[in-house]
Amino acid sequence: MDSFEINKIIGAVLITVLIVFGIGKVSDVIFAVKKPDIAGYKVEVLDENNDLKTTDSESTIDISALLALGSVEHGEKVFKKCKACHSIEEGGGNKIGPKLWSVMFRPVGSIADYKYSKALSEYKKEWTWEEMNGFLIKPATWIKGNKMGFAGLKSEKDRASVLLYLNKNGSNPKSLP
Repeated sequence: MDSFEINKIIGAVLITVLIVFGIGKVSDVIFAVKKPDIAGYKVEVLDENNDLKTTDSESTIDISALLALGSVEHGEKVFKKCKACHSIEEGGGNKIGPKLWSVMFRPVGSIADYKYSKALSEYKKEWTWEEMNGFLIKPATWIKGNKMGFAGLKSEKDRASVLLYLNKNGSNPKSLP
């Protein structure tokens, strides 16, 4: 085979590759898909009275049913993930994160000797069962702009157990709802 034949083969391969990639680029321009502003769906359902209800991912949770899934002993095991950044002992000091003795039912960002992120300092709520549960699912999305780098606890049993453990480790544990 002479060099002219090889050049024709290489040219045919290059043109084929250019056509394939060109068609891909042209089809991306023609069939451009605009991503939605909000990722997710709202689900509309009819209740017993045929009234339209809209629910989304931040709907309320039955906290007493959630807490029934957990135990203080399991919470102590799960809390080992938190001990790298938080102390739980009475009189314990702050670490990377604030001390968590008596954290349940105190205002968010209320420890005087810890420098909270701006988001937590301005968050004017209290660490209730529901608030702490939501925060533990994924801290970065529950209070946007906080500096806690923890990925969160996806398991309901783990979150319920940590809630019970945090409640137990306080000066005045609250009764369960």
